[in-house]
Amino acid sequence: MDLKLIQDPSFLKSYTTEELEDLAKQIREFLINQLSKTGGHLGPNLGVVELTLALHKEFESPKDKFIWDVGHQSYIHKILTGRTNQFDTLKKYQGLSGFPKRMESEHDIWETGHSSTSLSAAMGMAIARDLKGEDHSIVPIIGDGALTGGMALEALNHIGHEKKNMTVILNDNEMSIAPNVGALHNILGRLRSANKYHWVKDEMEYLLKKIPAVGGKLATTAERIKDGMKSFVVPGMFFEELGFTYYGPVDGHSFEDLLEHIRYAKKTEGPVIIHVITKKGKGYHPAEQDTVGTWHGVGPYKIESGESMKKKPAGPAWSKVISDALSKVARQNEKVVAITPAMTVGSKLEDFKKEFPDRLYDVGIAEQHATTLSGGLATQGMKPFLSIYSTFLQRGYDQVVHDVCRQNLNVVFGIDRAGLVGADGETHQGVFDIAFLRHVPNMVLMMPKDENEGQHMVKTAIDYDDGPIAIRYPRGNAKGMEVDKDLSPLPIGSWEVLEDGHDAVILTFGTTIDMALTARRQLEQQGLSVRVVNARFLKPLDEQMLTEIFESGLPILTVEEHVLQGGFGSAVLEFAEANNLLGQTMIKRMGIPDQFIEHGSVNELWEEIGLTTDNIIRMLRQMIPNKLGLEQG
Repeated sequence: MDLKLIQDPSFLKSYTTEELEDLAKQIREFLINQLSKTGGHLGPNLGVVELTLALHKEFESPKDKFIWDVGHQSYIHKILTGRTNQFDTLKKYQGLSGFPKRMESEHDIWETGHSSTSLSAAMGMAIARDLKGEDHSIVPIIGDGALTGGMALEALNHIGHEKKNMTVILNDNEMSIAPNVGALHNILGRLRSANKYHWVKDEMEYLLKKIPAVGGKLATTAERIKDGMKSFVVPGMFFEELGFTYYGPVDGHSFEDLLEHIRYAKKTEGPVIIHVITKKGKGYHPAEQDTVGTWHGVGPYKIESGESMKKKPAGPAWSKVISDALSKVARQNEKVVAITPAMTVGSKLEDFKKEFPDRLYDVGIAEQHATTLSGGLATQGMKPFLSIYSTFLQRGYDQVVHDVCRQNLNVVFGIDRAGLVGADGETHQGVFDIAFLRHVPNMVLMMPKDENEGQHMVKTAIDYDDGPIAIRYPRGNAKGMEVDKDLSPLPIGSWEVLEDGHDAVILTFGTTIDMALTARRQLEQQGLSVRVVNARFLKPLDEQMLTEIFESGLPILTVEEHVLQGGFGSAVLEFAEANNLLGQTMIKRMGIPDQFIEHGSVNELWEEIGLTTDNIIRMLRQMIPNKLGLEQG
């Protein structure tokens, strides 16, 4: 079949098992070839080819609702719903999203990106269905790693209590982005080893019914034997105790096994869990051999060898810069402990783990727990470093406010992927953390201009004993500069002047410093002198320097790769208002407008929102008092 001719999944209804197997092979070949050019989430999708085909054969999308938890594994779903022609644009600017996207297709019912949301959304849809008197299936597909998220457990508890009709697909590949951790992972391991649990249970019931029921006592004994055997066959009976009918484990690469259990589930009243065992990376040897998440999401690669085709960057990954600095200070301070919510690999903490195996705790996809755990460590005099993506820190916001900042605990937040992250789009852009952190009492917030300053900020954070402190750092790679061997703390709240000037001032930090310096050089050629300040502390501000700038009367332009509402520029305006300085000079802000930013390269996104060198120059030319005949706007 020509995959590009597929418009909807209805053609699968008539497909035989042999035809499904041929189609599965064709889809795998397409994904391996296509993603070698564009990059994308290869491993997760290769693992769910048969599962996705079986679901679309037995259910009727979009009438029946598929909810893909996280969404990394939705590529086959996109192929079957008429989007194959768009795969050349996968994760590119204004192209096909790497996640389910409601505006893309009526078959995308729920948008994902953060883990563990599918079951709660599914319950909401099930309640709405029943209140409206409709008749359709709700089918959330959730990975084993996502079950470590507290939200998923809360939803399981509610679904089991309400007994709503729902078919939950538990896609168990024994690893999420990184190898799974925790007691739930061990429960699933025992379930896998139990083999065909439901078949064994049915056989027991059949045999027990043949026991001559001589009085009620023997019948009661038989029921107790049956219940005891259930616990023996599947230790804990975790899902059934929560109110679900459990089917499995099911071979996720066998159409016979999948179709049989899906049909069985459709006939079952109440919530059902089908426990499907899949192989992440199935059908492509390099991805099948992956044990640490390397093939979870990839850039372009050579199909024959799996070798990456990305150009080697000049400098180390920012995550590596920070984790190496953390290792350096941990050698001198035995109280330093690292915590990560399932991002040991993503946050480049593998070397820290090897050197300090008893001082790194991967808690799984459990950001709220990770945050409060860090607070608990801090109460006992430890120095917890919570390494967490900006977009995922949002999930632990209440814990940041209530458990850490309110108690003024010495927790260090390493905020990875701060700023625009590019291809992963709206769900992963780290552009809200300044706004949701700087207004919380006791918090200190900073961002380095380069890797040398970054490592000194790690030292600053670990040495700081007056409460919570956070370091923001971007996705991507640092400059590859030579760094200082010895680390020293920075004065809290101190800024630095990178280039002096007497016509205007740019206040900026982190990723936009180079943009500001380029603009300054170009304006200098036009006879204008612009001061560029590295405003590396976003809270507290350098009040002494700010006061001097305001009193000088120079126009001020703030530039940030962050939302304008509540961001750094807002902090400068608030300072001016609080100190009766608003009338002293003109203040303008550049940053991210009040909208969610979709996927694309960072440079393309900068251009879209106007965060560019040209716009800095244009705005400053308008702000600087008439000089050399410049136009005023």
